Amino acid sequence: MPTDIVMPQMGESIFEGTITKWLKKPGDKVQRDEPLFEISTDKVDAEIPAPASGVLGEIKAAEGSTVQVNSVVGVITDGDGAAAKPAPSAAAPAKPAAPASAKQETAPAPAPPVNGTASEEADDVRSSPLVRKLAKEHSVDLAQVQGTGLGGRVTKQDILAFVEKGAEAGPVATPAAAASRPAPAPAPAPAPIPGELVPLTKMRSIIAQRMIESRRTSAHVHCMFEVDLTRIANLRNKQKSGFEQRNGARLTFMPFFVRGAIIALQQFPIVNASLEGDSIRYHRNINVGIAVALDWGLIVPVLKNADEKNFLGLQRGITDLGERARSKRLLPADVEGSTFTITNPGQFGAVFGLPIINQPNSAILGIGGISKQPLVLTDENGSDSIAIRSVVHLTLGYDHRLIDGAVADQFMAYLKKVLENWNEDIG
Repeated sequence: MPTDIVMPQMGESIFEGTITKWLKKPGDKVQRDEPLFEISTDKVDAEIPAPASGVLGEIKAAEGSTVQVNSVVGVITDGDGAAAKPAPSAAAPAKPAAPASAKQETAPAPAPPVNGTASEEADDVRSSPLVRKLAKEHSVDLAQVQGTGLGGRVTKQDILAFVEKGAEAGPVATPAAAASRPAPAPAPAPAPIPGELVPLTKMRSIIAQRMIESRRTSAHVHCMFEVDLTRIANLRNKQKSGFEQRNGARLTFMPFFVRGAIIALQQFPIVNASLEGDSIRYHRNINVGIAVALDWGLIVPVLKNADEKNFLGLQRGITDLGERARSKRLLPADVEGSTFTITNPGQFGAVFGLPIINQPNSAILGIGGISKQPLVLTDENGSDSIAIRSVVHLTLGYDHRLIDGAVADQFMAYLKKVLENWNEDIG
């Protein structure tokens, strides 16, 4: 029999998916794990890889159709009508994102080649059983891996980053390096014809529904603070080249804002809380949702346990989520569980924004554009002077049912103090 192509189970709470695009047509050759079709669910948009190598023999579910998980949507043959050999992991629901996870959680940088054997010192390195298993599989010496977790703990991201850097240093591409090659960017949607009536995409329909629900649920209030970001801007300009050389990751402004928000949230835990009926849930960890603007909509992947990551870990995590969102490699778990959200309208030139709260969060931080402006500075003797400074306007949208205006202002004042007097090592 031919190899069935099925609608994957993309999460325990997801029971159907809409096929938005077939990337191959009947008669086309396909390689196992090559992107075959795109789906949209109520959680994420994703590319689904081919379960086997062969020829796409038949498409049973057309573009735009919504089908139940595990339903057959197509078949693959070997070109003569015979069954193609299936991949051993074809039925694993998390498999579609595995190649991208290896890619996005890494960053190219000069580094020593991967060791041929794992060192005994690895046993003394702070790491989880999963990390040690990955290290053993890839013959990585954990003692040589720079940990980005709390207290220098080696994370899964760190291992994958080390593996790719070691693979890039060698003349022959390894399977890990091949799996981490950048996925092609999704093709832009065709421009609408003037006067044309276009149905909402699955993602746009969900966004519309959730925005209305959030407005109806939370008592939205906003406050805005002007922050002198000169200290951070100068630090970034001075260290961004060395940071990239050392860590293989670009140094952006976002980890500064995320880290600053984490410090402020630890001081004002109510801003990281949420309402559950008539009770307040004070969350154990800080899971930061970071809004990513896509050509086809908006999605908010979540940086889990952000309070346990150091600065480098935050930068790597932010980059990983953004790249996987743009290449449709996120899993439902990647967009669940946020306790606080950050959005960045300033990247498009906005001075500030008034964002809608991402439910069930109680607050969302909006980052405006960073620009040079004249500011009045007062020295320790009380004398005033005018100087050109790097300035950003930060907006906090908060749920007044849970957070009082005074608390919101105090939170923002604390965040402003942290950013203007930045004194943490960025690695």
